[in-house]
Amino acid sequence: MNYTTLISASQLQAQLGHPDWVIVDCRFSLADSDAGRNAYQFGHIPTARYADLNKDLSSAITDQTGRHPLPDFRVLAKALGAWGISNYSQVVVYDDAAGAFAGRLWWLLRAMGHRNVAVLDGGINYWRQQGLAITTVLPQVKPCVFRPYLDTSTWLDARAVENGLATAKLCLIDARTPERYRGEQEPIDPVAGHIPGALNRPFQWNLAQDGRFLPADVLRGQFTALLGKFAPEAVAHNCGSGVTACHNILAMEVAGLLGSKLYAGSWSEWIRDGNRGVARG
Repeated sequence: MNYTTLISASQLQAQLGHPDWVIVDCRFSLADSDAGRNAYQFGHIPTARYADLNKDLSSAITDQTGRHPLPDFRVLAKALGAWGISNYSQVVVYDDAAGAFAGRLWWLLRAMGHRNVAVLDGGINYWRQQGLAITTVLPQVKPCVFRPYLDTSTWLDARAVENGLATAKLCLIDARTPERYRGEQEPIDPVAGHIPGALNRPFQWNLAQDGRFLPADVLRGQFTALLGKFAPEAVAHNCGSGVTACHNILAMEVAGLLGSKLYAGSWSEWIRDGNRGVARG
């Protein structure tokens, strides 16, 4: 069986040690960029490798980009191979933030043509709550070759977002908290507010109290009501920097609403150009 959206703790536990499965720890903190790697070293799911959001899953910031520009996909492909991920691997990604960071690698792999990748539902927190194995032993990795088949239609740039909103052909969904969306708080970026015309769906709303995703039928009902007349393929997601927006893409895929896209630069790129609109409230 192939897993392409979510995998449960019990399903992953049953496959630990499978030679064709690769687990990647994606823990990260925007407040402390070393916290994720430190947490990995103090204890991780057996055989897991570590992927750093800044170093592995993003490229260098420039004057025109957001805070987490898309990576150089050739460089990322080499990293995937170095982690032992081939085009035939079943990949499982996790974090300690209910998928907020792991969703980025889930989305990147799909954009590179790799469908057999799933987010661990509930992450390492739920894994620990179930009393499942944690280790400090670093995995023995057999490097291989990963060949990317990049699908550039899976993301939009700022111009495509502007044009889509101007012609009412695009539904843009902002994954940030309501306070950040409304411009009442902005702890990270220099400008508060949201892209004019964007709707708000905080990624936290995809989750139950235990940190696992809501049932597919519940997610489907919620997103269908939000989208209104728009088909899933006409939807794009943004957040602060193109990371947690992937959580909403994942939630829509879980719900069977397939084909939504990522505005990769997101809010932190949008505000680089003072001619672009800013909405508040």
